[in-house]
Amino acid sequence: MAASVGCVLGSLCHNLFMFPLRSQIGLNWSRRWSLIAVFIGAVVVVMSTTVQTAVRPAKLDYQLYTLDNGLTVILSEDHSTPIVHLQLVYHVGSKNERPGRTGFAHLFEHMMFKGSQNVRSDSHLSLISRVGGDGNGFTTEDTTTFLETVPAQYLPLVLWLEADRMATLRIDAATFEAERQVVKEERRWRYEDTPFGLLNEIMYDQAYSVHPYKHSAIGSMEDLEAASVEDVQEFYDTYYVPENATLVLVGDFETTRALALVKQYFDRVPKAMRPVPRDIPREPIQTQERRITLTQSQNWPLPAVIVAHHITYDGHPDAYPLHIAAKVLSDGQSSRIYRRLVYEDQLAVTAFGDRSLIEDPNLFYAVSVAQPGRTTAESEAALIGELHRLKSELISDQELQRAKNQFARDYVFGRATVEQKAAHLSHAAVIHDDVSTVDAEFDVFMNVTKQDVQRVAQTYFTQENRLVLTILPPAPAGRSFLRPGGGQ
Repeated sequence: MAASVGCVLGSLCHNLFMFPLRSQIGLNWSRRWSLIAVFIGAVVVVMSTTVQTAVRPAKLDYQLYTLDNGLTVILSEDHSTPIVHLQLVYHVGSKNERPGRTGFAHLFEHMMFKGSQNVRSDSHLSLISRVGGDGNGFTTEDTTTFLETVPAQYLPLVLWLEADRMATLRIDAATFEAERQVVKEERRWRYEDTPFGLLNEIMYDQAYSVHPYKHSAIGSMEDLEAASVEDVQEFYDTYYVPENATLVLVGDFETTRALALVKQYFDRVPKAMRPVPRDIPREPIQTQERRITLTQSQNWPLPAVIVAHHITYDGHPDAYPLHIAAKVLSDGQSSRIYRRLVYEDQLAVTAFGDRSLIEDPNLFYAVSVAQPGRTTAESEAALIGELHRLKSELISDQELQRAKNQFARDYVFGRATVEQKAAHLSHAAVIHDDVSTVDAEFDVFMNVTKQDVQRVAQTYFTQENRLVLTILPPAPAGRSFLRPGGGQ
């Protein structure tokens, strides 16, 4: 099934090589309502105007409630189409897993579709499809999300289904073993059998020492194999409780009636027996540059170099200038990193940067896959050079304007469907712990200055905060490469 909603602002795409996104793993189901250009006119205006006149989407109208059992409920009427979208977000992801028990959050997401006391195995999605709806689930480092979109008259159906599996999920050995094998196979084809498929996993493992962002959401083969039914039951009892969940409804309903239905089905789910644990280890501050060289034996056709820096968390004031920095450095083939390393210097077959801004402090990284005949040292120097430029020079007015206009375009277009509106609301409520940021962050972003971008570059892109990770393909017969701490 899937791994991240990610940041409200979205993630950068890397098209030349299919590097798997660290954050989003799950099972996708066909979407019956494709994205329609509701805001095409606004998008055109956003793309063609300056940032000062960019079209701002209308603020989302929503109501916030908390049930007696602790469930957070967000309701937003949208009568543009006769459908309702539901998102149920559990505030648990791979960072809540214990060492030796990685992959549990994603594995359990699969288990949530395998039946309850009142619904047969695999019937959850078939019941939704029979009424013309669709459903999905995905897991991130921080959350696990279940979602359904149905014709508006079937809102009671999806509320009953979600409340039922929250309260009475069936966990048995046979189903657990079947899903374990499904997840192991998913790991093989998404990561191990894909060229450069382990890039993110290797990078995060080297960048973190104690924080659970160190391991990927899909988990290791060893941990998946060691998991037991008892472990899964404990995970369910601990995290799949009302006070750890946020229910978001957006669509064609009347709020008073929808709230009554929510209470009718979810009030029956008992409160948690104990508080949800939040004892996540904090990553110590890095105080000196780390240089590591590894040889990757599997599906690694060309040398790659990664320059990574620890940054802040989603919602921090510095997060918004960091978004600008990411767009300037790596958003598209005209961006600084791609233009220099691929076009101008011809050092790399592909090069990109990205920022991962999620609930806890994360990484800003730049990657180069070396052109045959060119060295990783050349790529490293070029990547560090472009990061240093952001520290030493203000970005241009044009670069700043372009980044803001791209953000405004994405923001407007990201409000085109009930599903996207729900994603914005749930992200603000769960990751920011403040649903009001769903609208407020637009203005924060639009007020970012060139000086802000330079300031965050100077703050985070320092030598002592840097990881330089070189990953080499298998050595030809008769040759060897240096191991961690060395170089080519």
